[in-house]
Amino acid sequence: MTDTTLRRWYTTAWLLLGLAPPLIAVGDDTGPPRWAVFALLGAALAYTAVHRTRDHGPAYLAALAAGLGAMAVLPGGGAALLIAALPQFWFHSRGRGFAVLLSGCAAAATAAGSIVSDSPWKAAVALTGYGVSVLAGLLVHRLVADGEARAVVLATELSKTQEELAEAHRREGAADERERMAREIHDTLAQGFASIIVLAEAARTGLGGDPDRTARQLRSIERTARENFAEARVLVGSAPHSGLTPGSVVPTLRRTLERFAQDTGITVDAELAVDVDCDQQTRIALLRCTQESLANVRKHADASTVGVVLTQGPYAIELEITDDGRGFVVEESRGFGLDGMRKRLAELDGELTVTSSVGDGTRVLATFHTNGRP
Repeated sequence: MTDTTLRRWYTTAWLLLGLAPPLIAVGDDTGPPRWAVFALLGAALAYTAVHRTRDHGPAYLAALAAGLGAMAVLPGGGAALLIAALPQFWFHSRGRGFAVLLSGCAAAATAAGSIVSDSPWKAAVALTGYGVSVLAGLLVHRLVADGEARAVVLATELSKTQEELAEAHRREGAADERERMAREIHDTLAQGFASIIVLAEAARTGLGGDPDRTARQLRSIERTARENFAEARVLVGSAPHSGLTPGSVVPTLRRTLERFAQDTGITVDAELAVDVDCDQQTRIALLRCTQESLANVRKHADASTVGVVLTQGPYAIELEITDDGRGFVVEESRGFGLDGMRKRLAELDGELTVTSSVGDGTRVLATFHTNGRP
């Protein structure tokens, strides 16, 4: 409950329980006390109506204390009216000291008025009510102060936690960016350099025997170096694309497979869909998975044939790459490339399945889910 709402509820209680009983008490009186009560209560009612929930200040509270003393002399006034008015001294005083002092003055004035009107028991009730109000007021002030202190502590802790969370997010973002850059470098530059090394070694070996083959290998080295240069520009942010122009990924995959067959002499059997409907990120992932799988075949498989099948169904795009090489134990593989492919596909709601055994070749299946799952 807000402070304004609390004051409104109290104003209602003050009107009903503070001002109404004296009016009822003098309802049958026809003498001057009746008009005096009406005048005092009318003034209090008018002031309350004008100022409502605003802070009234010391002047109002001093006048209220004097009015309560005057009412104690008149019919219908006294301890009950004082007790109904006491919360106002705590609402409108600027500090506990003023509240205790001004409400004490009001209690003293009420007690004096009650004694004058020959109602000493009302004086005792007024002083007792004042004592209880002081204890209750001090307790409420203490609770409010403790609550404000806790709020300050919580606000400080919240601010500190937010700063720590923001720093953690920055560190996590930096780590994710480093991992992404490492994956991109591995999938592009590192693979390109590995291809250049293999081609350069082969070209050096055949320098004196097969000039035409050596020339082809040198052209492949030059082409791969240019592609690596283009990828390096992408990674440093000076080029807009990442090795794949918008559109179908199939032509790019065909060129990649043709170059692989030309550079390695390995037979490639490709069954690629005429067109694949997917976004640019999925196209890039398809290309990177193909490049990584072919690089693993080149470096590790000792294969004679590679099969590549790209299909699109109602719920998924599947890229399957198989080879008839030496195979390996999947559970014992700790290569950065396979882990990078798995993470790349996971970011696109995809899955990577690798099946292999020693002597039986390898099957890599990359699945990209589209339009929900069946």
